[in-house]
Amino acid sequence: MSSYPRALLRALLPVPLLIPLAACGGSPVAQDAKAAAGAAPGFPYSVTNCGVTSTYQAPPRRAVAMNQHATEILLALGLEGKTVGTAYLDDAVLPAYRSAYDKIKVLAKEYPSREVLLGANPDFVYGGYSSAFDKAQGRDREGLAKSGVNSRLSVEYCTEGKVGLDQLKTEITEVARTFGVPERGERLIADEQRRIDAVTARLKDKDRPAVFVYDSGEASAFTSGGNGIGNEIISLAGGTNVFADLQDTFGDVSWEKVIERKPEVVLIYDYGGTTVEAKKQRLLKDPALAQVPAIRNQRFVVLPLSSAVLGVRVADAVESLGGQLHPDAA
Repeated sequence: MSSYPRALLRALLPVPLLIPLAACGGSPVAQDAKAAAGAAPGFPYSVTNCGVTSTYQAPPRRAVAMNQHATEILLALGLEGKTVGTAYLDDAVLPAYRSAYDKIKVLAKEYPSREVLLGANPDFVYGGYSSAFDKAQGRDREGLAKSGVNSRLSVEYCTEGKVGLDQLKTEITEVARTFGVPERGERLIADEQRRIDAVTARLKDKDRPAVFVYDSGEASAFTSGGNGIGNEIISLAGGTNVFADLQDTFGDVSWEKVIERKPEVVLIYDYGGTTVEAKKQRLLKDPALAQVPAIRNQRFVVLPLSSAVLGVRVADAVESLGGQLHPDAA
């Protein structure tokens, strides 16, 4: 995952946040927002996200998005004018959002310090991974609330059990509602569903190849488990994740288990400093893997990591992966 160390990656896995946060009041920005908005339609609005309840008297006016999928959700909802900062992209934003993204200040290549974050004077911070709210770095949600800043964490990292299209709908719906643009969220969800339905209809009678996700790893393999949206993407694209029984979003598995499960396809996540070709060669040059069907037949498919998380690229990922797994049905 991105350039995060393995220990940090494990911190990204679902961790419930059970600390109740204060409502929107407190900071001058929050008070100004309330006063300026007056009786905004649909407000006050209360929402519980990952164990944290927040009440919004008016839509946020100064949002900071940390992690690519959080940024792209705000851009897809047309909220660039209310976004004052962004941080930690894994790759380029989608071309459709590039001009909007270029107008937003990049606070840090990775995560900003607490001082830099608060220096943007946000009234809302949106994190795609749990690591966005690292307490050791002073960015925890409780601490932000004490500074008058509301926050949101992607529900992919606090959902018990499997994450799928219901969670994508929840994420988009609640973010859109928080910003007072519920109709934009409805249109975005409908478009995602329409595109996904077209793929699943086209592939409904196809055989489902066994897919092993190779994110990274040398001594062991860091792979996609059954609880993240990545598992659902594979299923919707007409494949079967060989580690769907791994009850995590991501996790380490032994190479012996990879061999035992005889994947027919390797899905490589593309990101960071290690190229797709380097990952292929690591697998192809391992003699222990030589008789694994996917390696023997050199059957590799690729998705950017930014497409394998809960965000507006889910339909893109299903379309792309479906075409790679079933080129005859494209």
